[in-house]
Amino acid sequence: MSTATERIMRERGDLTCFHEPFMYDYYVHRKVRVMPYFKTEENRPVSYDEVRNMLLKQAESAPVFFKDMSYYVVPHLLDDAEFNSCLTNCFLIRNPVASIASYFKLDPAVTCVEIGLEAQWRHFAALCEVAHNKPTVVSAEDIRRKPKQTISKLWQEIGLPVASHAFKWREETPEDWHQVQSWHRDVMASEGIRPITSDELAAQEWKFKQMAEEHTQMLDYLAHHQPFYEALKEQAIII
Repeated sequence: MSTATERIMRERGDLTCFHEPFMYDYYVHRKVRVMPYFKTEENRPVSYDEVRNMLLKQAESAPVFFKDMSYYVVPHLLDDAEFNSCLTNCFLIRNPVASIASYFKLDPAVTCVEIGLEAQWRHFAALCEVAHNKPTVVSAEDIRRKPKQTISKLWQEIGLPVASHAFKWREETPEDWHQVQSWHRDVMASEGIRPITSDELAAQEWKFKQMAEEHTQMLDYLAHHQPFYEALKEQAIII
């Protein structure tokens, strides 16, 4: 869902967009662990400082949107007041029952940190301490239920004009998605946001329980991240 939301931002046409540029710092520069199905590209900035400076350089000529994971950047970003002052932050959350199963489907060795909700909450809470206005939080399930209304509200919150054309995607997929295409095949093959149904929500619960019988750490990950999800959910915009 984060990639699908990123696709909508790309389809606006008025933003220079980047797909998880700080992934290179976490997995390539710091080598925290090896990310499966990640085909690194040459001549990419890899350290935090290099990625940061690249984004600031791009922003000199046009507004920049980048989608990233809080756990990539929290060690550096919270101490980087200069960069933080340039950012308008929005947080996308998804029910961990769905997101944990999605991770384990492709990477059974995923760590608890990589589930990401704890880092999101700590990132959000730290920004609330230093910002005049709290960052915007949006629910992936709300985007699925009411894509145009929810995204339009998000745009309003972060100061972007409504772009109704962005909900219908062009055929070509973003070039920088190919480095992680195994993670995003469904989004790459789709033409827009699919509505969510009660049957799908029930199927997510069933899928999680079935997978957790083999991967019991999924239950630990859920117990760990559920409180952070609930805390962020309380802050989500309401349509």
